[in-house]
Amino acid sequence: MSGGATASGGDTAGSPPADRTRRDRLAAGVLAHVREFLREPVHVVLLLALPPLVVEGYGRAMASFPEFPYMTAVPTTLGRINGAVFAAAFLAGLIGLFQVVSAVQADGRLAVCGFSRAELFGARLGTVAAVSVGSAVVTFATLWWRVDVAAPAAAFGALVLAALTYGLIGVLIGTVLPRELEGALVLVFVADFDDFLASGVVDVDSPIVTLLPLHYPHALFRSAVLEGAVATDEALAGLAYLGVLFALVLGAYVRVANGGEGA
Repeated sequence: MSGGATASGGDTAGSPPADRTRRDRLAAGVLAHVREFLREPVHVVLLLALPPLVVEGYGRAMASFPEFPYMTAVPTTLGRINGAVFAAAFLAGLIGLFQVVSAVQADGRLAVCGFSRAELFGARLGTVAAVSVGSAVVTFATLWWRVDVAAPAAAFGALVLAALTYGLIGVLIGTVLPRELEGALVLVFVADFDDFLASGVVDVDSPIVTLLPLHYPHALFRSAVLEGAVATDEALAGLAYLGVLFALVLGAYVRVANGGEGA
């Protein structure tokens, strides 16, 4: 009897806690989506080639741009800084879009394994976050090679914020418009318009600019790269913007999932 009780107690003591099991399942889900992402060569090419091309392309394009008094740096440097933010954000947005539209097979395999909707949703967002950080690493390395960065840690954090913001925007577009071509066109239009107005290349005096997704990441990144300073209020505003986007993505996901239209 005592041996049976001891064995039972050993099984109970050896069983993983519920929160650890959830973490393991979430990690497995993220790994499944990352593998799905890496199976497509075009995704790997985009991750490694797009940031250097955009950063250097923006810098060379701005080289012939006149230097206006409101600019905080010479046009070439400003172009590379803006190119870094756009590259990290746009790439993360594409991944967020593809995670919703193209990850059906990975979701299907995870659902067969008993994953809940919440776990599938967490796995998608975890994958977007992981790829966003990866795109920020490649983009930041490219910029650092060409531009002296005053505060590297703060600049990298601002770049990750830009990537996460557009990663969620990509997920939102993919949830509302689950088609790769149409969703990519919408994402390109939104990202180009947003980056142009929030970049500081043009002097836009309007409170509407503060509502743009890249307004705070751009301001934080420029300040960290050029001045080595970070404004706490802008950082908090950028994180609050990210929180609002997360709430919108969660609401859209729940609505589509309950309607049986996907996800």
